[in-house]
Amino acid sequence: MTAPEPARAPFLYVVVCAAGVAGGVGELITAAQARGWEVGVIATPVAANGFFDIAAVETLTGRPVRAAWRTPAEPRPFPAPDAVVVAPATFNTVNKWAAGLADTLAVGTLCEAAGLGVPIAVLPCVADALAAHPAYGESLKRLRGMGVRFGEPYTGEPREDGGRAEFGWQRALDLLADD
Repeated sequence: MTAPEPARAPFLYVVVCAAGVAGGVGELITAAQARGWEVGVIATPVAANGFFDIAAVETLTGRPVRAAWRTPAEPRPFPAPDAVVVAPATFNTVNKWAAGLADTLAVGTLCEAAGLGVPIAVLPCVADALAAHPAYGESLKRLRGMGVRFGEPYTGEPREDGGRAEFGWQRALDLLADD
């Protein structure tokens, strides 16, 4: 008789898109770990090209940041996700995902997770002008219809005092807990 395998912590995929606030993703990772999650980060190709500190994120998670497909001979670097957070989620990623255009690892992962019924929380970071585009509204409607949970939109626009609102990283984790 073999001993049962020890229980593992739930695994969270964090999909990072190319928005100016992406540099703060460590806040989300640290908060998720404090709530008992193991974390793996998947970045869009543009986000991986300087939008956040990959080395710092790899140190925080103890895992490589993924931005490209692996070959069939390569082992999977992450276990299957128990949940996914997309933060910050850009106009481009939201629209490609809703349309099923899995042309990057990040969007392909989102399409697959949605198809498997994995809980997904999204923190959009989309300028007002882009959010006004009809395709974006239709994409939100389609993704919500698939059970995707959305936080309040963040435009990144300066306030009247010249400062910017904080990006609500932890809200993504709250959305996952809202069951």
